[in-house]
Amino acid sequence: MTTLLPTAIVGSLPKPSWLAEPEKLWSPWRLDGAALAEGKQDALRAAVHEQERAGLDIVSDGEQTRQHFVTTFIEHLDGVDLDRKETVRIRDRYDAAVPTVVGAVSRRQPVFVEDAKFLRAQTDRPIKWALPGPMTMIDTLSDQHYKSREKLAWEFATILNEEARELQDAGVDVIQFDEPAFTVFHNEVQDWGVAALERAAEGLRVETAVHICYGYGIEANNKWKETLGAEWRQYEQSFPLLQQSSIDIVSLECIHSHVPLDLVELIRGKKVMLGAIDVATETVETPDEVAEVLRRALEFVDADKLIPSSNCGMAPLARGAALDKLGALAAGADIVRAELAKTAVPAAH
Repeated sequence: MTTLLPTAIVGSLPKPSWLAEPEKLWSPWRLDGAALAEGKQDALRAAVHEQERAGLDIVSDGEQTRQHFVTTFIEHLDGVDLDRKETVRIRDRYDAAVPTVVGAVSRRQPVFVEDAKFLRAQTDRPIKWALPGPMTMIDTLSDQHYKSREKLAWEFATILNEEARELQDAGVDVIQFDEPAFTVFHNEVQDWGVAALERAAEGLRVETAVHICYGYGIEANNKWKETLGAEWRQYEQSFPLLQQSSIDIVSLECIHSHVPLDLVELIRGKKVMLGAIDVATETVETPDEVAEVLRRALEFVDADKLIPSSNCGMAPLARGAALDKLGALAAGADIVRAELAKTAVPAAH
């Protein structure tokens, strides 16, 4: 990819109200059968159009075909009982009723590959597809079979690798693994979390990314953030490990967070997908606000490795606000691109 400061969103966009109840996680579908299948494709097509219209450089599906960024993948696996819902504490923050692992997990068929092919057919721009990371998967279900977080994570890593290889063959340019659990379970990240992530990405020829954030802009996450103090230094635990990993891109939360930007120095050499759009508020950033975040980040990451993005997915936001934020992201990146072009040293003749 040759575009300087290529823009992208991290994951989800709000779904149309005719497809699912708006501004809600795990929102039930409002269609079923063939109408639901058609509606999902219509929503995906609309998400592509909105990203292109806003001027984003890397296009995603906006997660229009899935109910939740983790459980939709889990629900397609053998060994998981969808009807046996148990309440678990997710990332030590909030309770949710989730599927239960009752036997050996396996993937009987591709989960997202047909959707990825459809996305590929909608745009000529580079496309990115998000998968849940192994640690975040085990933290978003009830395990009554393996009784070992590490063992189950390695099983999921193998399954994710199978899916990722087929997504690559379907024309996906960037495969992103979502690991918000990395901000919480620091000992596990060090002991096996990064290794399991690398297993999920093993052998891929396309670029790989890991997204680590502080969660959707929902009440439970926002309250947790209030307990983290004046500086959020959780990245200090994972970034040195990821800097040494095989993952190409590290995606992090930035704007309106209390993350010290100098922590980005810990992943020097990696591409950095930097959150310059806040998903915890419906207030739309101005292009100048986005540009200022990017300018500050350029102290710690080279311009050819910076990917302006959103802090997290935007599924719970009002749809109009989320779409306006796409435009602000692209416009802010344009400002900084123009500044970099002015200061570029002309090549010698």
